[in-house]
Amino acid sequence: MCGIVGYIGYREAYPIVIKGLKRLEYRGYDSAGVMLYDGDNIKLSKTKGKVVDLEAKAANEISTNGTIGIGHTRWATHGVPNDVNSHPHVSNSGDLVIIHNGIIEN
Repeated sequence: MCGIVGYIGYREAYPIVIKGLKRLEYRGYDSAGVMLYDGDNIKLSKTKGKVVDLEAKAANEISTNGTIGIGHTRWATHGVPNDVNSHPHVSNSGDLVIIHNGIIEN
């Protein structure tokens, strides 16, 4: 089952979002991801596996500062569980980041 966490505020979003994702682990999932925004840059890290795997990957891929963040745990019902299918998803322009539960069809 999927879970979504979001934060907008004055504190650093990353620890809040990660803590929220960990609180949702009991629901079951196969991948996790996080997006952070620091006012200038969108930073994204996502991976197949557990939140602890996401934390390790994010530490190597992105700076974790920013006061806006979203996170997602995904249970693959459509598409294989892998890094590409993990959420969040980024638009072709790179200006929009989305997390959703369910299936989006044309």
